[in-house]
Amino acid sequence: MFQKFLFLSASLLYTSISLAQSLDQKDYAIGPAQDTLWVIKSPSGIFTPTDRASAINKHLKTLSEDTQWDAQLLKLRQNNQNIDLVYRDLVIATVQPQDTVNTGLTDQQLAQEHWVSVVQSINQYHADNDWSLWLKKLGLALVVLILVFILVKYINRLFKWTGQRIELEKGKSIRGINWNDYALLDAQKQVNIYLWVVKIAKILILALLVYLALPVVFGLFPQSQDLAHTLFQYIMDPLKRIGVGLWDFFPNLVTILVISLVARYALKGLSYLKDEIKLGHLKINGFFPDWATPTFQIARVLLIAFTFVVIFPYLPGSDSPVFQGVSVFLGFLFTFGSAGSLSNIVAGIVLTYMRLFHVGDRVRIGDTVGDVVEKNMLVTRIRTIKNELISIPNASVMNSHTINYSAEAADKGLILHSTVTIGYDVPWREVHQALIHAANKTSLILKEPKPFVLQTSLDDFYIAYQINGYTQHPHQQAAIYSELHQNIQDSCIEAGIEILSPHYRALRDGHDMAVPEDKKPKGYTPPSFRVTVQKNPEL
Repeated sequence: MFQKFLFLSASLLYTSISLAQSLDQKDYAIGPAQDTLWVIKSPSGIFTPTDRASAINKHLKTLSEDTQWDAQLLKLRQNNQNIDLVYRDLVIATVQPQDTVNTGLTDQQLAQEHWVSVVQSINQYHADNDWSLWLKKLGLALVVLILVFILVKYINRLFKWTGQRIELEKGKSIRGINWNDYALLDAQKQVNIYLWVVKIAKILILALLVYLALPVVFGLFPQSQDLAHTLFQYIMDPLKRIGVGLWDFFPNLVTILVISLVARYALKGLSYLKDEIKLGHLKINGFFPDWATPTFQIARVLLIAFTFVVIFPYLPGSDSPVFQGVSVFLGFLFTFGSAGSLSNIVAGIVLTYMRLFHVGDRVRIGDTVGDVVEKNMLVTRIRTIKNELISIPNASVMNSHTINYSAEAADKGLILHSTVTIGYDVPWREVHQALIHAANKTSLILKEPKPFVLQTSLDDFYIAYQINGYTQHPHQQAAIYSELHQNIQDSCIEAGIEILSPHYRALRDGHDMAVPEDKKPKGYTPPSFRVTVQKNPEL
């Protein structure tokens, strides 16, 4: 008796565990076209949901193979508390009360739904495998292929005609692309590019046409519908992802557009202020008009950088590790790759606000003298009086002394000076007069303020006289000095002054004058040596 009790308890425990496990399982009634008809959740007696699903699927396969299939023979029959789905004498499936748990349907309603599902599935299967329908589908597939062939033929003709039209336009509407007197593309290269674009477009269109035709043809037949769906999804899935991505990105896109619009009009406002200050319409104490353009350039760079920083979080993929890694890598390259250039850029900015010189000024930077022809953020370019173009890094300009000959030339005049040495035997007033006369004869030296002479030194053998004259033409210093030196020679000769520079010694007794022959007095002959003999009274 006790053994029977243990056996009964173990059986009940096993049945309870099996029932609990089977309630968690989900098996499916699969139609002949591999379509899911309904879900089986509960067991039936000793049969698990899997067993029930396997039996139902076997019966459905039998129905699909019945060439005399008639939906009117599929009946619902009450079987105690269950409802059987019967075809002739074959029980296809059974609906029991526990099948309606959590469905909200009665046994009769659930059985009716199963009946409808089976009828639709079997009918569709037989319709898909009907030979007359197959012939119709083959004819339709043939029509699609013929249509594709015709489209391919006329697309080829269209692109061939397009290529011929492009060739005919060579030298007419297609004349090449020029930029600042530089021929980026001549007419033939431009035609070749257009033909290449047309060829690529033709290949893409034909490939897309054939690719879209394949799902249409395969979709006509049940056996290849899955392949058609797969091919179609290869195109639709990326397009769908792109569309969804664009839709999700739309709010961020609006934000980016608003920020860009605000930045654009801010730049226009800064440009307007720049023009007003540069033209002198708007004056700010301590801010010079020539600072307007470089300040605007700096402000524009900062504003664009600030705008990019604000927009960056709204860009698609900005939070991805790859995007952030690329950004850090580019920043690393820029920082270490431009270390030498940054010093020149900073020096260029400092030079702009120091206002040492402007483009067109005659300057001396270190040992280089010439006219400033270009001043950018990296280098300053100078053209020397020998027409040599010298580029000096801005950092070197900052580390060198700079002389600007043009800064005060227009208002106060630039003082040009030259030194001559005259012996002590010539009165200094005559020398002053001759030098001032020479300066006044020089065409580009101003009469007012008047030229003046400075005696810079009293040396062992001569006196150093420095002639100074004002000019407003600093760019012509070489020509002015050359003319001044010529006039000094003429004036000294006219005044009978000998230029004894730097160490010229003359014994006046018996020596000729140090002036040109045509400037000597008429009848002049070199003096002879005079010898004086003194007698010693002691002798």
